[in-house]
Amino acid sequence: MSEHTSDNLPVGPSGEEEPIANPGLPEHTWRPTDVDAKAEKRAERQVAFFFALSAICAVLFVVAYFSLDVGDNWDTFLGLGASNLALGTSLGGALLFIGIGVIQWARKLMGDHEIVEMRHPARSSDEDREGTLAALAAGLEESGISRRPLVRNSLLGSLAMLGLPAIVVLRDLGPLPGDVYDDEEYEGAGLERTVWKKGMRVVRDVIGTPIKPSEVEIGDLINCEPAILFETDEEGEPLLHGVEVQIAKSKGAVILVRMEPGDITHGEGRENWAVDGIVAYSKICTHVGCPISLYEQSTHHVLCPCHQSTFDLADSARVVFGPAARALPQLALEVDEEGYLVAQDDFNEPVGPSYWERDSE
Repeated sequence: MSEHTSDNLPVGPSGEEEPIANPGLPEHTWRPTDVDAKAEKRAERQVAFFFALSAICAVLFVVAYFSLDVGDNWDTFLGLGASNLALGTSLGGALLFIGIGVIQWARKLMGDHEIVEMRHPARSSDEDREGTLAALAAGLEESGISRRPLVRNSLLGSLAMLGLPAIVVLRDLGPLPGDVYDDEEYEGAGLERTVWKKGMRVVRDVIGTPIKPSEVEIGDLINCEPAILFETDEEGEPLLHGVEVQIAKSKGAVILVRMEPGDITHGEGRENWAVDGIVAYSKICTHVGCPISLYEQSTHHVLCPCHQSTFDLADSARVVFGPAARALPQLALEVDEEGYLVAQDDFNEPVGPSYWERDSE
């Protein structure tokens, strides 16, 4: 409680009278844990018990993740997917019991004195700063964390165990940038490649028709996809199914633009990547992955509508404005025996937004 002078004015940490009288705070009521050592120890054990339950739930989450079947024949419990039920219950319990333990700690063991802080200028004086540090030290002392090793260690243990579900869940988000799969199993998997291959035709989006250079006028911009999206096997079934289609479409989308050959400034090693002034670039913005296609013919600039990143398609799609940090990846083009535009190979760099393991070149 605050001390008071004979004029009933509260005295602050610096010993000076505060400008406001006692607002009428009731007398402090001591809790059982403040006056009874046995009650205090019992409260400590209660708090540690809840933290231990949290740690157990975190371990159960990991056990359930690896032991319960998820697939064509799901394990079930009361008609529900056992895996989802177990993961949700265990993770929820881990968070719940930490919350209950902290609440019990605050209600029964931490100091519960009323603290009044008067309003001061924006820049605190040195005395106030020292007083704040003293108050923080007092609060740390009142929390009892330094003299209650059972509570402290059980809390740290439960928080450490809570990291296990996070590690497992984050690892399950998808393959790492360098991870790839067999092409026959998973076309274009991983962040570092797409479904484009040498000789694959560039076809119009939606309708899937191949393109000859003579069909593209100067100033045209055509949204295109790799031909494999529209190809079928001998029985007429699509070569790609389900998630493979989405992966191929999302990463393989390109924009095809034709300009005067003399307007193009070829990057080093890219002198033969264009066909009669026709160039192809990834349609995925290198900022956050939005699709781009807002083309200005007079400047050869293409704009991303999300955050206005602007790329110069006449100069290797370098960034001329906006938050994007890298040029659009370019797809090298050539013409096949039937006169249709095809890819020379896959992109020579990952498409889409940057990530931490991507080369800086």
